[in-house]
Amino acid sequence: MVTPNERLIAARQRTRSVRTPGRPMPRAEVADAVRAWLLATTGREFPFDGHYLGKLERGLVVRPRNEYRAALRYVLNAGSDADLGFDPAVPAVTSTVPPQRRLSQTWPVLDSGNDLDTELMDAASESATWLSLAESSNVGELTVEQLHADVRRIAKSYLKTPTGPLFTRTRALRDRAFVLLEGRQRPAQTRQLYAAAGWALTLLAWMTVDLGRPDVAETHARSARICADNADLDSLRAWVCATQHTAAFWQDDFARAAQYAAEGRRYAEGSAALYLASAHAMDLSRSHQLERAHEVLTEARHLADRLQMSPDEVGGPFQCTTGRGAGLWADTHFGLHQPTEALALTLDGLTAFERTPIAERNAGSERMVRLQLAKAHLMLGEPDGAAEALQPVLETPPGHRVRPLLRRVSEVAALAQVEGSRPAAAITTGIRDSIADFARHSTATS
Repeated sequence: MVTPNERLIAARQRTRSVRTPGRPMPRAEVADAVRAWLLATTGREFPFDGHYLGKLERGLVVRPRNEYRAALRYVLNAGSDADLGFDPAVPAVTSTVPPQRRLSQTWPVLDSGNDLDTELMDAASESATWLSLAESSNVGELTVEQLHADVRRIAKSYLKTPTGPLFTRTRALRDRAFVLLEGRQRPAQTRQLYAAAGWALTLLAWMTVDLGRPDVAETHARSARICADNADLDSLRAWVCATQHTAAFWQDDFARAAQYAAEGRRYAEGSAALYLASAHAMDLSRSHQLERAHEVLTEARHLADRLQMSPDEVGGPFQCTTGRGAGLWADTHFGLHQPTEALALTLDGLTAFERTPIAERNAGSERMVRLQLAKAHLMLGEPDGAAEALQPVLETPPGHRVRPLLRRVSEVAALAQVEGSRPAAAITTGIRDSIADFARHSTATS
């Protein structure tokens, strides 16, 4: 008995039509969107139409091909095949026997009673079949190059454009890589596809932290680590560990964050090494391992002195300048109860940012350094300086007010509360009021 696919029907009816606002998306529009997505992700045209979608909804086809399922997940905003009512795949029986040999029940044993020449020709034909399979690929060099170019473009746009829409683009990029990995390609191309998927997953993890769910981000990071291992790419391994550190840090699990940072340092070079050493020192100070934190901080400062940016670095959150490092060093000095040193470092860090062209600056890191500067001023009893450092942060557009930024702002508010009993109480009260207004109008995670 054929059973209609109620979940697929419901998913389509929940999706609003672009062509007819306020109405559910009709089958023809879904089919057009599916074909467009498949063309963009694979470079190929597919014969998906409204008639075929009707078959899926009526239950005449219970599990469409991989590409169609991926496209429908994207177009209908579904998290999994199950959300669209598609049956799980039936596990295939793996065989090491070549395809031609599986077509016949038996093959004759080569002996003096058989035609030796025919046997040799059949064996050669069988090898030729495998040769054509080995040479075939569902991707070209330009496809792989475009995927990696998209990764870099998204990374460099991060915290310069609103995080929510960028998350959607990154998710689509991950899906494109996964769809291509389901096909056949040469081993070198497979590694490149895993690398692209891994970078996309790491971006998703980083964004998920910024959108307020560091616990959920860890799932993306674990998948990214598998991709890094399949790609055998140490730079990706290093930044995955950096992302895992970040997810643990914003859950206040500083000991685990330190473990991830230490692990990542084994793989890191260039600015990844600087970031992970700096983060490691910060984690250690937060874990009250003060002597070790001071040692690692010294190592990080030495790395900064000889830092060389690689042209292969992805950029955005996956690049660490001395300005970004200064924010982490200042946090370490707070843990070491050295606000004067923290103040000096944040001023140096901001100078480094100001010398960097606007297009190349990490706006998110610069805001965090300004907040560290505000904290240092408050710890030193200088609320005027704190108010001045805070002002550019309070002008951050609502769509860029990610959760870690809000956490840091709340730390400044807490310090201002403590300093409110001092002579400059009016200034600290103004700081708290400004921060309260800032928090009320922050919509980055909505």
